[in-house]
Amino acid sequence: MKRLFPPCTNLAAFLCAGLCLVTSAVWAQELSKQNPPAAAADKALQVPDLSSADLAPKVVEDFSTPALTKGTVLGSIEGLEIENDEDPMFTREVVRVMWRGGDPIDLYVLKPVGVKKPPVILYLFDYPTETDQYRKAEFCRRLTKEGFAAVGFVPALTGQRYHDRPMKEWFVSELRESLASSAHDVQMVLNYLTARADVDMSRVGMFGDGSGASIAILAAAVDPRIKTLDLLDPWGDWPDWIKESKRIPEKERPDYLKPEWLAGVAPLDPVKWLPELKARKVRIQFVKDIAVTPADVQAKIGAAVPQNAQILRYENTAAFNAAVAGGAGFDWIKQHAGGSTPKEYHAARQSRPKNSTAESKNSQQ
Repeated sequence: MKRLFPPCTNLAAFLCAGLCLVTSAVWAQELSKQNPPAAAADKALQVPDLSSADLAPKVVEDFSTPALTKGTVLGSIEGLEIENDEDPMFTREVVRVMWRGGDPIDLYVLKPVGVKKPPVILYLFDYPTETDQYRKAEFCRRLTKEGFAAVGFVPALTGQRYHDRPMKEWFVSELRESLASSAHDVQMVLNYLTARADVDMSRVGMFGDGSGASIAILAAAVDPRIKTLDLLDPWGDWPDWIKESKRIPEKERPDYLKPEWLAGVAPLDPVKWLPELKARKVRIQFVKDIAVTPADVQAKIGAAVPQNAQILRYENTAAFNAAVAGGAGFDWIKQHAGGSTPKEYHAARQSRPKNSTAESKNSQQ
């Protein structure tokens, strides 16, 4: 049963609604060595949260940090393939993974045809996005264009992962869990991709939109495998975001402004973690008239980014749409995530049958 909302004003919903249009702009080692700042790590090990502790195997997860600490116990990273299909330009797998009891995650793994070990970009869109866009052939072609693999899924308490909860519990009411468990998921997905060994884990990028951008910041800050980040209107600066964001129903806002609630999410504020990204390639984009992240909060987040980050600001959604029309919004992260494999990729394009039945059919989706 899904929580009902009034029409969304956030950018992800606006863009995903137009995926079928030609000018659609939707965009979509070892972790024990990757610790958060010492104070956070110490706290994590002292007061862990127990999740599904009555299940076998036992799951122990700390929601006070985005890192997978030494005390974290999650399940297997093995995946169950539930779907596999091909397009002349890409392959698409749907793999179900589950490292927490009762929380299966459907991963959409897209790979360009003809590239043996492509670089990979993870995509995490804004709440409450579903995974429907990964069913659209044109969208998948844009993600895999220039020889890139793409992996998409939804954060905790979103889409197919919102179930078996009372209606009063949703992504924001459980923000601490939503952010931390989703940041843990990103790292577990990277572990899964490493085990697959069919993508280039030395060239990993991540695109995040809205809440997905917040999660991307948290995950990348504690996992150096993510080398490149493309962030669109991330949530953050929690006291002011909660006070002003249009994402929050007015009748619920007072509950989230209580000191104890804000204290719970404070360790997971992207503003705190952004300085940890100084060694990464980062682009952050803000659209001024998107009220999910208010303009003054956008300014505070922008002020926290490392000096090496590129910041783009758009006055309105029309200006943003013009800038990313025709799939151009994917170009930056591909250019900075390690480039493509042009010989293999372009050879495969040249050998592809033109006007094939499959391509004609898929182009209509």
